[in-house]
Amino acid sequence: MLHGKKIVLGVCGSIAAYKSALLIRLLTKAGAAVQVIMTDAALDFITPLTLSTLSKNPVLNKFSHSETGEWNNHVDLGLWADLVLIAPASANTIAKMANGYCDNLLLATYLSAKCPVLIAPAMDLDMYAHKSTQDNIEKLKSYGNQFLDPDSGELASGLVGAGRMQEPEEILAYLNSYFDAGKLKGKKVLVTAGPTYEAIDPVRFIGNKSTGKMGYAIAEAMANQGAIVELVSGPSHEVVNNAQIAVHKVTSAEEMYNKCIDLYGEMDIAVFSAAVADYKPDTVADQKIKKDGNALDLKLVKTQDIAAALGKLKKAKQFNVGFALETENEQRNAQKKIEAKNFDLIVLNSLNDKGAGFGHDTNKISIIDKNNKIENFELKTKHEVAKDIVNTIINVYKG
Repeated sequence: MLHGKKIVLGVCGSIAAYKSALLIRLLTKAGAAVQVIMTDAALDFITPLTLSTLSKNPVLNKFSHSETGEWNNHVDLGLWADLVLIAPASANTIAKMANGYCDNLLLATYLSAKCPVLIAPAMDLDMYAHKSTQDNIEKLKSYGNQFLDPDSGELASGLVGAGRMQEPEEILAYLNSYFDAGKLKGKKVLVTAGPTYEAIDPVRFIGNKSTGKMGYAIAEAMANQGAIVELVSGPSHEVVNNAQIAVHKVTSAEEMYNKCIDLYGEMDIAVFSAAVADYKPDTVADQKIKKDGNALDLKLVKTQDIAAALGKLKKAKQFNVGFALETENEQRNAQKKIEAKNFDLIVLNSLNDKGAGFGHDTNKISIIDKNNKIENFELKTKHEVAKDIVNTIINVYKG
């Protein structure tokens, strides 16, 4: 699975750097091309000569070669790689990555990378357990980075606990599994994300608190499984850096409806995760409405129900997934939507669950199928929730 894959391996200052030698050997034997970048601190633990001999490529450490002025182009490195693997990742490098520091070649390459990033922490147990380190890890996960959680065992300090970098064989097995992904390869997927804003006048609108984080994470998880994704997004600050995801920016429910109608006929799977406004003003003022009296009366009319409309157009081999955000009678209301909107699955999250819903980096969901079979999931980051949703789709989808 690794044959022909291009991997940037970042090696940081940790006693676990000795494991990088075996990891490089395993990767190259599997057919991967490995380019090693070492931090200054890593040079105290293992020599570049060892890693360059095993990788069959010069080890990089500086932005340029002082003797010749030749530039180690971090942008090209970030574009070249199919994966950036940082193993071992020290607490210092994790902190810098989480806060956008760019004071060495590895960090510059990380910030330039368009590919997935996999991080294997290695540090003493108290450093790993420290709230600042855990906060930095959660922040990096929220950016879409993936982690290989450290093993527990005896550490260099003599203490016993979590902090040991996973063994090279374990990392190799994970990478083989990762690159074996693609169970949706070639499938066309429509994902809606974010809120819609329904104009009252040129400066005011009706909207909701959706950030789009969940929809964007689903789009990324779909692309990581090989899908070609059309992401129709309402106003959101989220961004994507994946060539397999085409982003269509819209503002209103009507604009989202029209774009989805244009795309839906060619789709294999549709995931309606956007928080589309249910109502819009009957008329939109051409000029800003001035304050006049103590009240403003607005007549609201229903917006187009995008999921229901596309459910009526659904073909035999198309697969539709809906979302239900509920505050009461959650399960019953979600089950009603499955039939009413012709969903194959519905993802239920309740505002009664702490850490779920709008504005959070986490979510807690249940997934219900057409036979009312329910699978409940624990509170997780939205990127992990997205993987759960996509894996469930893969298990149920028969197209």
